[in-house]
Amino acid sequence: MSVTFLDSLKTKLQRHPKRIVFPEGGDPRIIQASRQIVTQELGVPILLGDRAEIKKRALQLNINLQGMRIIEPVRTDEAQEYAELLANYRHFSESSREERQKVVLDTNYYAALMVANGHADGVVSGATSSASSALRPLIRILPKQEGFNTISSLLILDVAADEDERRVLFLADTAVIPDPRADQLSDIAITTAKLSYHLTNEKPKIAFLSYTTHSETSQSSTVAKLKEATEITKAKLHTLPLEIALDGEIQADAALDPFTARIKNVPSEVAGHANVLIFPDLFSSNIASKMVQFLASCRSYGQILTGFDKPAAEISRSASAHDILGTAVIVAAQAIDMHLLFEDMKTLDDI
Repeated sequence: MSVTFLDSLKTKLQRHPKRIVFPEGGDPRIIQASRQIVTQELGVPILLGDRAEIKKRALQLNINLQGMRIIEPVRTDEAQEYAELLANYRHFSESSREERQKVVLDTNYYAALMVANGHADGVVSGATSSASSALRPLIRILPKQEGFNTISSLLILDVAADEDERRVLFLADTAVIPDPRADQLSDIAITTAKLSYHLTNEKPKIAFLSYTTHSETSQSSTVAKLKEATEITKAKLHTLPLEIALDGEIQADAALDPFTARIKNVPSEVAGHANVLIFPDLFSSNIASKMVQFLASCRSYGQILTGFDKPAAEISRSASAHDILGTAVIVAAQAIDMHLLFEDMKTLDDI
């Protein structure tokens, strides 16, 4: 049986463990996932919240907290330091010291500041917060990737192609931008492709998904947007230090299945072999991803946030401890230098 995507990353994390901060440290699922991180020697979980409450919850769950860090922001010296640093951020530049001190005590902001200042390697939030509450501090605090202005999210699917082979698919944007513009779709495609390469060392093959393939007659504004996004992305590819294949607009079956691609006469490197699937809007991506998670026998992880210069994820409030562990492993793996992540083989950059 082939090694799963997550197991391959765990093996690498055991060699290069990382620090992942959880703003909702008292949530039972967070504590359970953190125990697994320690037990499997993947890194150091940092639990934010009321220390007494976290210890009480762990006792109820019969979970040993050894190997985890527990931080109660109100009791730390860093809270004062972070309040001073917060004045350097545009959104808080006019805030009073008292207002900044109050913001810092919000564990979502504290976690973002930890990552931004190198005190943690990545953040996994959203276990008990609304999507906007979890995402807003990250957008205000974490730096963006150079050359990109769009923050988006992706879902990773680990699909068993056969007994000896697995296929890892990156679906975006699945949670952030309801109706992205063409330039935003281009950003989403490239940042997702970069992440897929970092985690798999496989050449990204981007498909801009549509209900039609290379249509010459469609009057749809969505199809027009996808065509524009494809052209914008093509123009950017020569500036990137990474080889990326691209096709759009293309139907999902032609993007994923080689036989269908041949039958529909879609002659491209991507057709039938796409691993980065870009949806035209949040309606189609969310519906598709939820259906896949419910109907298909594949493993799914996310939402992983892209566009930031630091690793971050915003999980669903319905996520299980297993889901949280998987997402944390992916976030931590992003913090490993790629040459160390694939030190036992050449990366495409070395070829």
